Amino acid sequence: MGVIEEIHEDLEADVELAEFRDAVEERVERMGGLADEETAAMLVAHELDEDGGEVEGVAEIEAGMEEVKFVAKVVSVGELKTFERDDDGSENDDVDETEAEEEPAAREEGAAQDEQSNEGRVLNAEVADETGQIRVAFWDALATDAAERMERGDVVRIAGRPAEGYRGLEVNVDKAEPDPGVEVDVDLEGTTSIDDLTLGRSDVNVEALVLDTESVRTFDRDDGSEGKVSNLALGDPSGRIRATLWDGMADRAEELEPGTSVEVVDGYVRERDGDLELHVGERGAVEEIDESVEYEPDSTPIGEVEIDQQVDLVGVVRSADPKRTFDRDDGSEGQVRNVRVQDDSGDIRVALWGDKADLDISPGDELALADVEIQDGWQDDLEASAGWQAAVTVLERDDGLPAGGGGTADGDADLSAFGDDGSGDSGDEAASEGATDDAESSGAERPVAEAADATAEGPGAQRGTSSESVDDADDDAVVAVGETVEFTGVVVQAGDPIILDDGEQTVRVDADADIHLGDEITVRGEGVEDDRIAAADVF
Repeated sequence: MGVIEEIHEDLEADVELAEFRDAVEERVERMGGLADEETAAMLVAHELDEDGGEVEGVAEIEAGMEEVKFVAKVVSVGELKTFERDDDGSENDDVDETEAEEEPAAREEGAAQDEQSNEGRVLNAEVADETGQIRVAFWDALATDAAERMERGDVVRIAGRPAEGYRGLEVNVDKAEPDPGVEVDVDLEGTTSIDDLTLGRSDVNVEALVLDTESVRTFDRDDGSEGKVSNLALGDPSGRIRATLWDGMADRAEELEPGTSVEVVDGYVRERDGDLELHVGERGAVEEIDESVEYEPDSTPIGEVEIDQQVDLVGVVRSADPKRTFDRDDGSEGQVRNVRVQDDSGDIRVALWGDKADLDISPGDELALADVEIQDGWQDDLEASAGWQAAVTVLERDDGLPAGGGGTADGDADLSAFGDDGSGDSGDEAASEGATDDAESSGAERPVAEAADATAEGPGAQRGTSSESVDDADDDAVVAVGETVEFTGVVVQAGDPIILDDGEQTVRVDADADIHLGDEITVRGEGVEDDRIAAADVF
């Protein structure tokens, strides 16, 4: 192996041997005989290693990279935080939760520290270039220097180690220096469209239309304090996103009407169940704006839906059944309402569960139904289930009134984007907002305040596996014992026995039939008890 091959083998930079040879030959010629091949090879190798890790844009940075070097503009600068390390010099696991949200999860034990104490310092910033935005973390002396010298709008050259942090991909900074001579075309004053949001971004501003709202739910933290959370469904011309509002911001969901244009200020992007969510803590805001934000649902034609799909539908209400209520085994009350929605390609029955059964919906209204699940309905007919995960928005009312602010069937304004009869399935807040592990079902990305009856509103419970029980509508005999009886009602229990309710009376039915919650069926058979039918026919 020649000297050039040996030096190339020790290179840290990813450069092909042929390319390295060409660079060495060029260097020898350029130096006019002042350096031999070995010297030229060493010079080239040194320069290549110095340039190693250079990426063309923030979008190219990946967690698996050992080191990256890039130039970006400072979008925001966080506060300088302090924390206590363990005696061995590693970071203390008991860092105050109010600071944890400001500290990346992927810190290394080898981070530099003060020689005179175990106190560590960290400062987080957001930087961006034309390709994207990323969070960067400065530690200890670098953090102090950044807090004193770095400002929003500065262009900096950064070298560091990518890692998966608490809010997604971030870079732990090893070196940073200003580079004012480089132009980075990033608009610091503009807003971000929903479609451009990416995991890990923070301090983002989004202008959007409120599509749906949810009531505030509470949960208990480990320290005994009470947290609050609520949700909004937001849309703009580029798409739709779920927004999660925490603590002091949670009440905004009850103050805003669907159809209102708002600006989300200082939000940050998290992921839940594979979907992005926009979170807003007490440092952020959701403000009404004068500008009108447009939203056009990207819907699937009803005639093209298939079983087990989760889809968005837009159509006109053809019929709307009365709301049905029933008692669950745990004593809580559930409710469901069926509406039939039609577009140019077909029609489908939609079961509105929980708070969605209270929506003020009438025949002729145009609805947008987001994230509904397509299920196998009565007599092999498909049906859509709008549970806690769905959003239901009235786009246009049959009476000519504008959509939004609709209110409930009883006249109260109570539209719910993600409501589930009080069970509350929301994304959780970061540690800085105070949510505890007990309120999270799986780390930092799981729901809080899950009620025991949450599954009664989930898709599975809306199917034939439900075990809700229904009290008799009254004490009078509904069924004449020994006589042939025919009864039509909605299935409010699909187990054994089947329980039907027609809005006034409730009966139990013994039948071997493939039916589901929310189905409207007719049974015919012999009355065996005051409220029980042994069905010979189910149709």
